[in-house]
Amino acid sequence: MKNVKGYVSFVLHAHLPYIHHPESEDYLEEEWLFEAISETYLPLLLNFKKLEEEGVKFRLTMTMTPPLLNMLDNQLLQNRYIKYLNKHIELCEKEVIRTKFDQRLNRLSHYYLERYTNDLHVFRDVYECNIIQGFKHFQDAGFLEIITCGATHGYFPILYVNEKTVRAQIAVGVQTYEKFFDRKPRGIWLPECGYVPEADKYLREFGIEFIITETHGVLYANPTPIYGTYAPIVSPDNIVAFARDLESSRQVWSSISGYPGDFNYREFYRDIGYEADYDYIKPYIASNGVRVNTGIKYHRITGKTDQKDYYDVQWAKDSAEKQAGHFMDCRTKQIENLSKSMQVPPIITCPYDAELYGHWWYEGPYWLYILFKKIYYDDCNFELITPSDYIDRHPNIQVSTPCRSSWGANGYSEVWLNQTNDYAHRHLHKAGDRMCELAYLYPNEGDTLRRQALNQCARELLLAQSSDWLFIITNGTMVEYAHKAIKEHIGRFTKLYHQIKNDKIDPQYVLDIFRQRRHIPPNRLHDLPLNK
Repeated sequence: MKNVKGYVSFVLHAHLPYIHHPESEDYLEEEWLFEAISETYLPLLLNFKKLEEEGVKFRLTMTMTPPLLNMLDNQLLQNRYIKYLNKHIELCEKEVIRTKFDQRLNRLSHYYLERYTNDLHVFRDVYECNIIQGFKHFQDAGFLEIITCGATHGYFPILYVNEKTVRAQIAVGVQTYEKFFDRKPRGIWLPECGYVPEADKYLREFGIEFIITETHGVLYANPTPIYGTYAPIVSPDNIVAFARDLESSRQVWSSISGYPGDFNYREFYRDIGYEADYDYIKPYIASNGVRVNTGIKYHRITGKTDQKDYYDVQWAKDSAEKQAGHFMDCRTKQIENLSKSMQVPPIITCPYDAELYGHWWYEGPYWLYILFKKIYYDDCNFELITPSDYIDRHPNIQVSTPCRSSWGANGYSEVWLNQTNDYAHRHLHKAGDRMCELAYLYPNEGDTLRRQALNQCARELLLAQSSDWLFIITNGTMVEYAHKAIKEHIGRFTKLYHQIKNDKIDPQYVLDIFRQRRHIPPNRLHDLPLNK
């Protein structure tokens, strides 16, 4: 029996911006979801399943955000993912033939063919296109704690200019969680880990007990926490905050000094979408002919060189196994040292974007599988735990107000408020004020058309508030799409607002939005749930 002196808590934040275009199949951005399913969500589920079948007990926390849940639950996107897989399987079959004279390359082409074929089988036949139920199974079985997030990942430290918009983000986030998981969430991943004390009362209103914060959100709390980030603190409004551990995060996050930079791991930036003969690859890239990732990557990181060696699956697994052991040993030493000077068991909180595991760090899900087995079987002085478990076992927590903070660059709000994206905020704040005005003017609206227009206003505002658009603009990737998303959501909101205020709602416009955004066939428009 282990001599447990502390705990490690993994928290994976599964989130993507809400992207859905039933009107066209030419939006490359929809493939962000498909890539995440194949490279992150299915691999996680498959490794959880192996651990369960092998009798390995583990505890893990995951956010599944409302935008992600609604995309995973969307039948059109499910069908498009199957089409995406069939297209990849067809390309892999061609690759098996094209690479037949190169043994190492041919072995990899067979590997990708088997992987995408298995993805199709697991998604369509095992989970019947509903992988949300897969994650729910592991929550119900006691391996996983799923927590919620803001409705559309709206960034609280800026939205709180009108606190009611923060309340709406929390309310819809909790409601969406309950819809899919048949229980109330105990925790929330604050979007971008953006903390402001003004949000605490709304978190408590909707039953939230704990949050995940950036390191300095707790280190700079008032009063100064006795145990730093190695024990949670609780705000005066009774919200418990767990802060990211720097040491363990650096080992996993960093592509330079961390595990993902291992030379044996798959090279993310080499893909046959950019390297194969153009006429050969053209049917498998963007419809406008632009070269894009296909997910078929034949090279390993190799080193700081352009001359990349071929990827070797077994070498990569060997590295993952060694590094899982290294991570466990480091946490064992860390907890041994901490426990000597703490009167409560230390907790090492390890929050990451879920998509790091598999999408960016291809071997990440396997690394987790090996790590969890090692923690279960090998001699170490800690257990895996969730924040809820820790609160239940150790309810005496220091009262301290976390510092306003985020996990963006430089720790505060400049990623989401700077010269490249500041134009959006005046529109978001104005629309937030107008939504509050509409809610005040039309409480419990009985007229079905007006009620539907009001609900659509709320949806457009929430979607416009997504922090992802501001992040994309700052990052300089897919900027045109982000500008377009903000403009269209605010545009639809504003048009509906004026129609409602002037009592001149255009029924066809409201129905067209439903048809466009919800993919409802014209012959079913009369079945719209106008009262919901």
